[in-house]
Amino acid sequence: MSTPRPVTVYGTLPAIGYVRIKQILEIFPVSSTTWWEGCKDGRFPQPIKLSPRTTVWRVEDIRAFMESLNSQNA
Repeated sequence: MSTPRPVTVYGTLPAIGYVRIKQILEIFPVSSTTWWEGCKDGRFPQPIKLSPRTTVWRVEDIRAFMESLNSQNA
């Protein structure tokens, strides 16, 4: 399992708020299983549980994660 290459275009992310896994997987070319494993072991941002069937991530956390990947690859 490798760390996905970041996309520097943030056009698909809202300016602030929360995103669901479907939106995240449009940016990061990994499977949902890989994403969840990465969240579990600390490689990816931690999710927030809004209800028993609704999980989201803070846009700010996703953007910070993308920036950290960019700085590692620079």
